[in-house]
Amino acid sequence: MILIGLGSNLSDGNLASPRSMLAAALAEMPAWGIDIVALSHFYESEPVPKSDQPWFVNAVAVVETGLSPEDLLKNLHDIETKLGRTRRIRWEARVIDLDIIAYDDRIYPSPDDGPDDWHNAAGDGHITHQVQDMVIPHPRMHERLFVLKPLMDICPEWIHPVFGKTAQSFACELAAQEDKGLIRQI
Repeated sequence: MILIGLGSNLSDGNLASPRSMLAAALAEMPAWGIDIVALSHFYESEPVPKSDQPWFVNAVAVVETGLSPEDLLKNLHDIETKLGRTRRIRWEARVIDLDIIAYDDRIYPSPDDGPDDWHNAAGDGHITHQVQDMVIPHPRMHERLFVLKPLMDICPEWIHPVFGKTAQSFACELAAQEDKGLIRQI
């Protein structure tokens, strides 16, 4: 199962809202070799980490594609660029954000590269050595209600290939924590 996370908290001036930006990204995907199989509800969530930015609109899609993970990521970045995203600083407000949440049961970097490679790349943000730009599954997806809540709509029993836990179990763990951000279905 290939999972794509979508988020926006700005419009580009032509589209009226972040929700419209997500709809535009979804409409673009088939032309880039990415077919939507299932789509969650849209959710409104406060920025993580907390800031004075506008709230985000988020969703998760199950997709099918013949693209490799690297080519899929490139195409997602090309769609972002086409829709007006300019990458400048981490965690800034953005017109569109498209992330690979999971690509089947693949793990990048591979655990075969070294026992702690994925955890070093994904864990605390301090990468101890040179790793590829892509980390799959998404390194913080299990800590983000704005990913887990939409994921629960379409595949609550999805199992994280590194941690061996379901989306549902991660969501339950986060629900008990007060500082993980507010989120509501729209």
